[in-house]
Amino acid sequence: MQTGASAKPRHSVQSKGWMVTPEASSRIAPTGQMAMQTLHALQWGSILHAMPQSPLHSNGGVPLTANETLAQIPMFAGLDPEERATLATLAVERRYEAGAILFTEGMTCEGLYLIGAGVVKIVKTTSSGREIMLALEAAPATVAEVPVFDGGPYPASVAAVRDTVAYIIPKASLHRACREHPEIALKMLRVTGQRLRQLVMLLQAVTFGSVRQRVARQLMDWQAEHGEEFALPLSHEELAMRIGTVREVVSRNLSRFQAEGLIVIERRRVRVLDAAGLRSEAESEL
Repeated sequence: MQTGASAKPRHSVQSKGWMVTPEASSRIAPTGQMAMQTLHALQWGSILHAMPQSPLHSNGGVPLTANETLAQIPMFAGLDPEERATLATLAVERRYEAGAILFTEGMTCEGLYLIGAGVVKIVKTTSSGREIMLALEAAPATVAEVPVFDGGPYPASVAAVRDTVAYIIPKASLHRACREHPEIALKMLRVTGQRLRQLVMLLQAVTFGSVRQRVARQLMDWQAEHGEEFALPLSHEELAMRIGTVREVVSRNLSRFQAEGLIVIERRRVRVLDAAGLRSEAESEL
């Protein structure tokens, strides 16, 4: 992902943060013991944390405060209101326009990102510039938990899909909270393990499945979540990034599924006509 180098960040009226535009985002400089040690070994899980069941559903575009965001994230549910309020006062607010980059792969991890409004995407980029989208993250949620603990850089890049408000909790503050409340680290470990399993499934699909299978499998997942008819949560380009191909190939396969009577697409709404046939495509052997 490339951004311009000439623009300067627009400071917001709030003293703890600033607005980051797509053009300015490239200029941002990175500024219970057993559970924490286990988290260190799961760095790759962080790039998949919190793939929401409805990835483009957020809180209506109204930004949550840092305290409200913490209150709605399960891993912080064990904190009492005063403890959450104390942690929230340490959070640094940043605002990003759609398309701006929160951080890039390889940057030094500065802290845990709380997403208070908007939607972000987590992507890996090859040396040739090709991207694969690993997850979408909708508010309220967190991004980049494990690098906070293992001391390594961010293993993937994160960019705003919609205008986004994020709160960054410094590493030292989160370490202290985990020592005082080990359940936070344990909940992070559980979520990270779940996302690591999803990463393995994604790797398997991209490595061994055809594009046709991947598109069919994604349609089946959406059908299981939303029913026989649903709005496409992703654009063709975003779906292509998600399954490791290009937009034209996604569009071609969706058109073929329509021609074969498996689905109907009208104005970005999909209706599954032949669930058994679509399942057969998703599970077919190469």
